Amino acid sequence: MTSNHTSTDVILIGAGIMSATLGSMLKELDPDMNITMFEKLDSSGVESSNEWNNAGTGHAALCELNYTTERPDGSIDITKAVKVNEQFQVSKQFWSHLVNRKLISNPRDFIMPLPHMSFVQGEKNVTFLKKRFEALTATPLFQGMEYSDNPDKLKEWIPVMMENRKNDEPIAATKIDSGTDVNFGALTRKLFNHLEQNNAKMKFKHSVVGLKRNSEGAWEVKVRNLDNGTVETHTAKFVFIGAGGGSLHLLQKTGIPEGRRMGGFPVSGLFMVCKNPEVIRKHHAKVYGKAKVGAPPMSVPHLDTRFIDNEKSLLFGPFAGFSPKFLKTGSVFDLINSVKPNNLLTRLSAGAKNMALTKYLIQQVMLSKEQRMEELREFIPDAKSEDWDLLVAGQRVQVIKDTEAGRGTLQFGTEVVSAADGSIAALLGASPGASTAVSVMLEVLERCFPEQINEWEPKIKEMIPSYGKKLLDHPELIREIHMTTDKALGFKDDNIAKSQ
Repeated sequence: MTSNHTSTDVILIGAGIMSATLGSMLKELDPDMNITMFEKLDSSGVESSNEWNNAGTGHAALCELNYTTERPDGSIDITKAVKVNEQFQVSKQFWSHLVNRKLISNPRDFIMPLPHMSFVQGEKNVTFLKKRFEALTATPLFQGMEYSDNPDKLKEWIPVMMENRKNDEPIAATKIDSGTDVNFGALTRKLFNHLEQNNAKMKFKHSVVGLKRNSEGAWEVKVRNLDNGTVETHTAKFVFIGAGGGSLHLLQKTGIPEGRRMGGFPVSGLFMVCKNPEVIRKHHAKVYGKAKVGAPPMSVPHLDTRFIDNEKSLLFGPFAGFSPKFLKTGSVFDLINSVKPNNLLTRLSAGAKNMALTKYLIQQVMLSKEQRMEELREFIPDAKSEDWDLLVAGQRVQVIKDTEAGRGTLQFGTEVVSAADGSIAALLGASPGASTAVSVMLEVLERCFPEQINEWEPKIKEMIPSYGKKLLDHPELIREIHMTTDKALGFKDDNIAKSQ
């Protein structure tokens, strides 16, 4: 049964951090813009952006070893680390702008300062970490990072990890105090509350079932009201598909050529959650190790202090797994339904190329709790099974596409796919997605609103002072941004210091 037909300027599909960020930016740039958001679940920030489904690292390449690679000559390539760090500084600037303008409040609800650390074992890894530290600290973006291979110093930094540790191989760590823990679920809810207060329409329990471009170039979006089963048609000049793992299916429904020959590879995650308050109290950092051979980048093991609902928690993982679902609340038919004639060869090629990944995922699925505890004991030698429970985290869907590297290349990271005329865009992929949301949405604005972008530039620079500049080339701007964002986000607040 079909009901009413309405028109709006912008349709956002999905109530996660990406739609929330884009909607908030558009409302700042054009307060009169009519925005409607559709989400099939009953509230915002429930799927991939949720605090229990998202690592919340505040990815700035301060601790993630997979963002720095060793070249054949032994030198360290920090290109990706620099890019990710710069993108996170952009996010912090936008959040600070919203706080300063009182458009969102209580930044401690969604971001807390927290040391970021990298921890390695074995002579080869220690040598790599020392070279990585020297390469990063030679740039102004990573000032304040410390390195130590001294067990006594490491006992100060990570006491719970050093307790009763056997010193039978070299160990080392880096530590930087300017890291953060970000509750992207809380931030998403704040942004959507702000949008709703500014006349954006929030349509929860509404599932998009069809997208079609009309003769005038606008998009007709068919939406089923899950409460009463009616199907509504909504027309918009611009549509953004920010539905996490569900974005690929919706992109395929659009029929745009840019979405062809693309597939998705789902990876699920599990975390161990500590329930011993004494262990939680002793550890205060995000500590990242090195991924096992064959593991996807999102499976880099980490011992992770989190602040959720203003309570300190401790997680370890993630352990990768496989599910054919593209969303945690998705269907077991998601994977098979994503296979189309135009992407079949691409998908088959990806399968042949990634046998090691497939084998790794199968091994991870088969792990017992005690086997997972053994991996945790590489971080906490004294970890007790009764202190830890298993938590199922969010689903991530990695992009498969044909690239210069060959047919069916598995892509890591996020990717914007947009129509040639800029009338529709979709965000695919995963980590470090949420942390780089503002930079990614700036890319959407530049691609999809080319006529307005010059007019909007002064306002964008007001929101994001570094816009249009490569931070690495402006050390004085880096210092200024750190100072202003730390103040706006409350990092100097005595109450935060007490909570630590």
